[in-house]
Amino acid sequence: MMNKRSCLKKRKQRIYNFCISRVFVVAWACDHFIADKKIIGGTTPSTVSNQEWWAETDKKFQAWPRTVGPLVVMNPLSRQNFIVKSRD
Repeated sequence: MMNKRSCLKKRKQRIYNFCISRVFVVAWACDHFIADKKIIGGTTPSTVSNQEWWAETDKKFQAWPRTVGPLVVMNPLSRQNFIVKSRD
């Protein structure tokens, strides 16, 4: 026979698991109905739904030359960037 403490512990764990699962269900439902079903209104931008736009954008980004400049360190207090010079 289980003692009272272990029974209470299992009961708390069941309640905790139930609540956590319900939170995920509510979050999924809100995301699904607001973003996917658009119950508030709005439309999906054409740049997201248009595959030709994705292909052209990808080609454009792949065509850019990639050049490397000197390393830069940002000073977060004054928000100034400093070029790091090599010690060679």
